[in-house]
Parts: sequence; C-alpha cells; structure tokens
Amino acid sequence: MSTTTTALSTETARVLRSLTADEIVANRSTLEAAGIAAADTHYSYVGLVEPDKRELLAGRATPRLVRSFLIDMASGVSADVVVDPEAGAIVSHRVLDPSVDGAVPVVIKEFGYVDEVVKQDERWVAAMAKRGLTDLAQLIVNPLSAGVLAGDESGHRVQRCFTFVSTGADDLGWAHPVDGIVAMVDVVTGEVLDVVDHVDYPVPMEAASFHLESWRGPDREGLKAIEITQPAGPSFTIDDEGVLEWAGWRMQVGFDQREGLIFHNVAIGDYTAGDGIPVMRPVLYRASIAEMVVPYGDPSPQRWFQNFFDCGEYLLGGFANSLELGCDCVGDITYLDATVAANDGTVHVIPQAICIHEEDAGILWKHTDNWNGSSESRRNRRLVVSFFVTVGNYDYGFYWYFGLDGAIQFEVKATGVVFTSAYPGEGYQFATQLAPGLGAPHHQHLFSARLDTMIDGLDNAVDELEAALVPVGPDNPTGTGFTQLVTRLERESDAQRVADNAVNRVWRIVNPTVRNRLGGEVGWALFPEGKPPLLADPSSDIARRATFATKHLWVTAYEPAELYPAGDFVNMHPGGAGLPAWTAADRPVDTTDIVVWHTFGLTHFPRLEDWPIMPVDTCGFTLKPHDFFGRVPVADIPASTSDHCAPGHHHAGHDDMTPADAHHHHHGHEEDAGHSA
Repeated sequence: MSTTTTALSTETARVLRSLTADEIVANRSTLEAAGIAAADTHYSYVGLVEPDKRELLAGRATPRLVRSFLIDMASGVSADVVVDPEAGAIVSHRVLDPSVDGAVPVVIKEFGYVDEVVKQDERWVAAMAKRGLTDLAQLIVNPLSAGVLAGDESGHRVQRCFTFVSTGADDLGWAHPVDGIVAMVDVVTGEVLDVVDHVDYPVPMEAASFHLESWRGPDREGLKAIEITQPAGPSFTIDDEGVLEWAGWRMQVGFDQREGLIFHNVAIGDYTAGDGIPVMRPVLYRASIAEMVVPYGDPSPQRWFQNFFDCGEYLLGGFANSLELGCDCVGDITYLDATVAANDGTVHVIPQAICIHEEDAGILWKHTDNWNGSSESRRNRRLVVSFFVTVGNYDYGFYWYFGLDGAIQFEVKATGVVFTSAYPGEGYQFATQLAPGLGAPHHQHLFSARLDTMIDGLDNAVDELEAALVPVGPDNPTGTGFTQLVTRLERESDAQRVADNAVNRVWRIVNPTVRNRLGGEVGWALFPEGKPPLLADPSSDIARRATFATKHLWVTAYEPAELYPAGDFVNMHPGGAGLPAWTAADRPVDTTDIVVWHTFGLTHFPRLEDWPIMPVDTCGFTLKPHDFFGRVPVADIPASTSDHCAPGHHHAGHDDMTPADAHHHHHGHEEDAGHSA
C-alpha cells in the first residue's frame, strides 16, 4: 500500500490561517486610499481568499488576499473587491448588478433602521390602530430578508417586516405576533414601498417569558452536580496558526464570518503497522458548513417569502456567541477568539467564540470470549470543536467530532425560540397551535456541508453503495442472500443523489490510485441521516434559490471559486446560482479532484413542548474510514483508569498522551452547563 502524506507545511498553515486583525485594518486602509470605500460604505463581508489548492500544494508562492462585499448605503451601489493587504493593492473590483448577481448580505444598519422608518408610515400606524395598538413603543418591527423581489420592487434593496408586541423589557415579544400585516422597506432610500394588511388576526397575549422565575416557577430540586476533570490537562495541542493535534489527528482550525468554523488539511495517523509510529494520511483538504436555509411551509400571502439563508444572507459566523459566561462544553476547555470585520471595516473580536475539548464517548470496543477466556474493553473519547450562533429567534450549535476510530461526525444543535404567527383556527394545515391563538409555521432547517476531499491524495471518486436482495435462483436457492450494489458516479449529472434509508444508501469516497493491503480501493464513507430534503414544489421561488437543498448529495469537479452552493450573493437573487449552474457543465468526477456537497437537516412540525423555549433538536452526518486502514485502527488504545470502578476491578495504566500547550489563552475548567447568548 502506498500513501500520500498531507501537505500541512509551515507555509501552507500560514497561508490558510484565519484572517488577522492587521489584515482587516490594511484591507480597509487600501479600499479607502483607492476611493472605493467612503463614509457611507458598509462592509457586508470580509474574508480570506483561499488560493487554488493545486498551486498551494505544489509549493508555489500564494499571497494572502482579502475579499470584501461592499455597499454604499446612500446610493445602493454594491461591489465585490479583492485586496492584497500586504502590498496595499487592489487586485479586482467588480460593481454588482443586483438584478443579475443578487445583493450583498444584510448589514447591521438595516435591522434598526426599519423600525424607525416603518413607525413613521401612516398606513402602518393606521393598521396598528385598527387593532387597538396605539403605543408604538410597545411594537417591535422585525426586518426579514426579502426573498425574490416582486415586479414593482425591482431595483430596490428590500426588507419585509413583521410586527410583534412587547409589553415590557422582560416580555418575550415572539409570543405576541401582529399577524397579517407586512411592510416592505427600501433600506437605502428609507421609503416604505408598501404596507399590505392581508387579514386581521387577534394578537395572542399569553405571557411566555421563560427566562423569568415568576413565569416558570422555582428551579427543580434534586439534581446533583456533574463534574468532568482532566487533572493532567487535555490530550491535544494547538499552535498559533490553529494547527490542532490530538490522538493521531492533525488539522488546521479556522473561522470565517460567513461559514463559521473551517477545517483545512485534516489528516489521521495510521498506527496499524504496529510500531507506534504513525503514517499521516490526508482525508479532507477543507471542510465547512457552506450554507443553511430555513424555508417556511406556510404559503399564506403574508408568509410566502419566509426562506432565510443564514450563511448567504446573514453571515452566521459573525453572530457567534462569546462563551465568557459558561458554555455547553463541560470539562477542561480551550477557547479561541474569532476575529472578523465589523460593518465599518474595522476589527471585531468575538472573545472565546470557539470551544475545544475532549469528552467521553462511551464504549470504543468490547468482547468477552467464551473460548479463550479473555475479557477486554476500551472506552472511546472524542475531540470536540464547536461554536454557537444566535440568528434572530433561533440558536444553533455547530459541533465537529473527531473519534479515536477515525470517525468524523458533524452535529447541529438547534434551539432558541420558534418563529411565531397567529393561529388561524382549528385544522389549519400549515402551522401548529402552541398557545391560545398562537401558531408556529411548519419549516425546515437545511444545511450544506462542503467537503473538499483528499483521501490519500487528490484523485478521488464516489461510489454509491446500497443493499439489494438477490432473487431466488442458483446463487440464492434459500432466498436468504442479499448483497451490496456498487455504482460509480462518473459525471456531475450522475452525482445528484437522494438518500434512501430503505436500501441503506451510503456514499463511499475512494482513491482509485491507492490500494489497501488486500488490493481494494481506500476510502471513507458518508453516512446520511436520510431526512427529507427541500419540501417545496420545483416551480417555487425557494426551489430555484436553494436548488442545492433538493438533493442530499452533489459531487463537483474542484474549482477554487465554487464555494457556496446557492451562489456568492444569495440575498434577493432570482435563483439558479451555485450548484445548478456549475453542474450544467457536467464535468467528469471519477478519479479526479472533487468536492462532495452533502445536504442534511431537520423538518420541524412544532410541538407544544417546543414553546416557549425549544429543547435542542439535532441533525448531522457521519464520515467513517471504509477500507482505509489495513485492520482495526484502535487495537492499541490503552485501557482506561478510574477511581470510580467497582471494588476489585483491575485497571491498566493510561494517560500518556501529550497535554495541550499551557500557553494557549482562555484555558480552564467549566463545570456549569448552559450557553450564554
């Protein structure tokens, strides 16, 4: 068997590290010096332009470039600009045509601005007065991304606005929607384009302030503390470039304002030679969650547009929580700050945005053998790298897990407050009633993982594996035989697939040029959860804008500019960008440099138990080595020790893995659960 070592050199790590504060400052200075940015310019997005990996891995010089999405909020003119911050030079400058390109993501100014503008509009004030709502200070105007623009909205930068009532500082406004009214605002001109009063529903007024003891009652008694400690420190190390090493894993951890966590050059040590010296073998060149969309399933006139792209429209990475007040990670935690750009182009540091820790993961392997009398078991542990965001009403935790057995798991933990509406009446088919007169529309949370694979090198391919019955006949006379079908996905048109749990459909990413010890192709398998993809008609606006979400799997030929599955500029885009546009070329994807895109997510029919605060619901996927190693890769894991085993239980020695560097900041013990918002 031959292997290709990963190219995570010092120079590669430098080129791919997260954007620095100095680069953000230099980017702003360069744009101002060139006259591209001025007093009314808002920086919608600022991020690193990653070089073509083929250039980088070949050792060619690759400067660090910064890409900015800009909008002049006085004129509405937006631009896509790339800067070389070290040279202080403009690399490219393109003015966008919103009718073709779409619009840059939402900027902070738009959130507060609409409240001020809408409350001065006579049509909206009259609609509120008709409902007996005359105290404007109690009314919250909620701006929402516009989706597809209507004909008379062309040329405008639009936010569609709902209204909620808040009776005081401690009230939960989501409990009191003023449903049936939508205000359309041009956030550049400050004009309220229209106020449409579709229907007059009573405003639900039952209190739901779950954060108050007066509402929920005293805390439940009887729960004893759980403490998790690592007296010798954690088993991982991380350096100043974000290179993280743990139990044979090596990867570079980065952060982006749009995608949040990004991993580069994920490699695993192959210890199966038995000499204790691992061979580092690459698995992923880059991994991230490149997009997420929350499509709502209530087609009523005031709600048809509710389809929110939290990456492409809102830049979820920039909404990362600071975990200073305690987080959901329990144990010995290392925190990392996230450095992003504020809307004025200056540096914005989110303290302790990333949480890294180890956690027990149950049994790794176990067997009691009745023939030879042996009894062995090993406990599993996993490395966890996570962050949490709050985008409007919902909170999402993004958790990447790396296991001793080579498994990579990703999990979203969705919580927060469900988006509310009025409940029209018994039998309404598009929403759930949560409280008297209060509804919650059915919706989905759909995510797209971008997995730039590098299984033992860049020549990769994807096989679809599924279970199949073998017909009764000479090969299966008893009818008990079944087999596994293997289908190679050869072109981009072949590689647009839907999961099917009924036949145990999984996708194995292989390197046909590298063989395992038995002569088979080495690979890793993607196990989908197989939950529903986008539940919208193909003719709908959202199906055109979020075409990526109509399939669980896409495979594309690698192209460095193809980063976001719904396109670069999702906000107010008419649709067709991203994966559907790229795959129209129908490029070959067999034994070449490929990117695997996986759609997964939740379909949420809200329950009474989801109100007023939603317990965590989860979704995700798993990647596992599939004929990658020559044998089980965890036979050498030492037995665990514990002070809490039953009397007389024998312990073997343990705890010989390297602790984390003590210099890394924000390192300490967390003993309380819960997450700061």
